[in-house]
Amino acid sequence: MSLNWTCPYCNRAQSVTHDKISTDRFPFKVKETADGVIGLEARVICCANSECLKYQLDITVITAHYSEMNYDFHLHKPTAIKSFRILPESMAKPQPDCIPAPLKQDYFEACKIRDLSPKASATLARRCLQGMIRDFAKVKEASLYKEIEKLNELAKTGNAPKGVSEDSIDSLHHVRSLGNIGAHMEKDINVIIPVDPHEAQILIDLIEILFEEWYVAREKRWSKFAALKATAEEKQALKELPKPAPKKSHTEH
Repeated sequence: MSLNWTCPYCNRAQSVTHDKISTDRFPFKVKETADGVIGLEARVICCANSECLKYQLDITVITAHYSEMNYDFHLHKPTAIKSFRILPESMAKPQPDCIPAPLKQDYFEACKIRDLSPKASATLARRCLQGMIRDFAKVKEASLYKEIEKLNELAKTGNAPKGVSEDSIDSLHHVRSLGNIGAHMEKDINVIIPVDPHEAQILIDLIEILFEEWYVAREKRWSKFAALKATAEEKQALKELPKPAPKKSHTEH
C-alpha cells in the first residue's frame, strides 16, 4: 500500500511506494522499566523528487513483549510511548523568496522549538505576525493589539492592502482570545507567557496562511501583471517597426 505524503523539504505531494519507506524496530535489553520492556521504532521516508531525495526520520519509543530471551514486536502490538521527529528538525514548510528573511527566520525557529519550549515558540510566532503587519500592511503602532485594531479600521474603510481579508483579520482577533495568549496579546510583544504546544501551533498555522494569502498571492499577481505588460510592449514594438518598401514590378523597369 502506498502512503500519501508531502515532503517537508521540497513541499512536493507524492504517493510513497514501498521502496521509499522503511520501518524497523529495535529492542533494549533492559527489561524492568516503568513502562515494562521497551524498544525503538524507526521510520524513514525518502522523497521521490529527483531534485530533492531528502528523507524524513521519525523515532518512537515503544513497548515490547519479552519471553524466554526473545523480544517480540509483531505478535503483540506495541504501544507508542513517545515520538520524536529527528529529521527534519521541525515541520516548517519551505517558504519562497518573496517573504522577507527576518519573517522566515522567526517562523522557522518557532516551528523548531514548538515542542521543546511552546511559550518561546509562541513569542517568536507573535513577533512574526507583528512583523508581517508592519511590513505588508505598513501599520506600526505601540502594540500588536493596536496594530490589529488599526488594520481592522483600514479594512473597513477599504484602505487595507490587497489580500488582507476580513477572514485574516478575524483570525488575528481570534488568536487574541486563546487562553494566556489572548490575556497578554495587547502587552509587550517580547513578554514570555505560559503556552501549550497546541496554542503555539495555532499561531504557526496562522503564519503559514497569511504567508500564502498575503505575500505569495501578491507575488503571483505581480508576476502575471509583469508578463502581461511584457507581452503588450512586445506587440506594440512589432506594430511600430517600419514597414518594408513595396517591391517594384517588372513593368516599371
